[in-house]
Amino acid sequence: MTPEGATAPADPELRRLLWRCRRGLKELDLLLERFARAQLPGAPGALRGCFARLLELPDPLLAQYLLGGEDPGEPQMAQLVGAIRAYVA
Repeated sequence: MTPEGATAPADPELRRLLWRCRRGLKELDLLLERFARAQLPGAPGALRGCFARLLELPDPLLAQYLLGGEDPGEPQMAQLVGAIRAYVA
């Protein structure tokens, strides 16, 4: 699901995160991969770690956060969800 013309990043951690963005729900796939490609190269480890934890969530919960407007209880995760929503808006 690599956007047309996009190349695979050289960073192995980023490649793993991009692979994990493939959820099976096209809307989530697009949101997560677009954000990751644009915001995670060169991002601090804390942001990447939070993104990795976000990807561990089950699809229904992730959809509630990203598509349904609900906010996670954890402040760092809520900030990331807000950043993803703002990026793709």
